[in-house]
Amino acid sequence: MKILAVASDGGHWVELTRITKTLEKDFTLSYVGTHWNQASSVNGNMFHKISDFSRTDCYKLVVVFFQAARIMIREKPDVVITTGAAPGGVLILVAALLRKKTVWIDSIANVHRLSLSGRIASFFVSRTYTQWKELTNGNIRFAGNVLS
Repeated sequence: MKILAVASDGGHWVELTRITKTLEKDFTLSYVGTHWNQASSVNGNMFHKISDFSRTDCYKLVVVFFQAARIMIREKPDVVITTGAAPGGVLILVAALLRKKTVWIDSIANVHRLSLSGRIASFFVSRTYTQWKELTNGNIRFAGNVLS
């Protein structure tokens, strides 16, 4: 099974690499990040750079959508997972449109409620996870956090 793992730089990336480290021995992984410096932490796996954006510069969404589509066509993953933020949301939207399995893992920093990207993604992803048991409901699951 081929997994495409996506995250913005910083805490999102740290969380993603902690999660995928356990997956690398059993699955083929490729990564997508928002800065080239992230490529040094993917243990020789394929790395693609995608533009970063947020709600303050959401006009970049169109560019990111086409970058995401190009990556999906090249990589042909079975599953796309992301810890966010906005670029990860766009990539899993493209994956969902292509009927791929998708997983949103909300950041551990979101203690009181899911992030805006996580709330939007929960409408179309295959699975949504929170890292706080208190935030679970019928659609949002808890399976632990990156600290444990």
